[in-house]
Amino acid sequence: METTIITRHHVAKIVQEKGFDQFMDRMIDRLGAAFAAPEGHGVTPVRDGFLRGPGDTAILEWMPHHQPDDSITIKTVGYTPTNPTTHRLPTIIGTMTRYDDVTGRLLAVCDGILPTAIRTGAASAIASRLLARPDSRVLGLVGAGAQAVTQAHALSRVFPLERILVHDIEPAHEASFAERAEFLGIEVEVASVADIEAAADILCTVTSVGVGDGPVLLGERLRPHVHINAIGADLIGKFEVPKAVLKSAFVTPDHRGQALREGECQQLTDADLGPDLLTLCARPELAEAQRERVTVFDSTGFALEDHVALDVLLELAAEAGLGDQVQLEHLPEDALNPYDFE
Repeated sequence: METTIITRHHVAKIVQEKGFDQFMDRMIDRLGAAFAAPEGHGVTPVRDGFLRGPGDTAILEWMPHHQPDDSITIKTVGYTPTNPTTHRLPTIIGTMTRYDDVTGRLLAVCDGILPTAIRTGAASAIASRLLARPDSRVLGLVGAGAQAVTQAHALSRVFPLERILVHDIEPAHEASFAERAEFLGIEVEVASVADIEAAADILCTVTSVGVGDGPVLLGERLRPHVHINAIGADLIGKFEVPKAVLKSAFVTPDHRGQALREGECQQLTDADLGPDLLTLCARPELAEAQRERVTVFDSTGFALEDHVALDVLLELAAEAGLGDQVQLEHLPEDALNPYDFE
């Protein structure tokens, strides 16, 4: 009984052979189908973890998802805002594992960095397709890190985008975004937050704002129909969108309990929220009625998304004939003898 290992080299080859667009399109399709199928949601508890680093500025957390009688997917993810400047590493680093639900045996291990970025972009595309105007042409990005690339990519797959306006407190990040997003073939312009609010049909906040340092939006010049994908809030006391904007908007969370604890929704009460994204996917007419007002998707990222992302990655690897098969676990022929190495 062997475990499938998908390394970064396998992932790179999959992306190179299949292309960025096919990977993203399949993720959007599969995630949308999973969200819209209540019988397939499984069990996704609120994530948990350890605060770490100076002043508890970073976190290591685990995100489990259980598909009864099938499998359990667990992502372990480290969020370290100082990584890009101090260690030249991504802010978000993670690995994903899958276990057989009947035996507990380890089935697969793979990178969690790229799947996390792609599934987060895909979730925003799904929410935006429901809540934003179908003819949305201007995307605003507040935050120009790694997640901003996949946000722009995913949204470009479902909207006729013509311009991307980008802002980051790190001048080098906003200056390099056009080159990193060149493959999209969309005009990119560096702009102020105020100018982004005035022009964007869809706006994504994708920052590493610190606890207590938000919001990052001004909320003063937003277009009356703007849809906001709020990505960065993932700790208690960390948020990107002004409370006044949230109070006046239609707000849909990805995972209600998690969003109320550590997302934008921590600024609100349960009564302030609309249906969650899974409900909107199952009943899209509830979303369509909101398209002419300000809408917000509170994207905290939850483990059902990781479960689907791992499904997609394993499928693409199998189609490409990629992945190492290794026996990591000691499974003796005589199950009663731990010293049986035959």
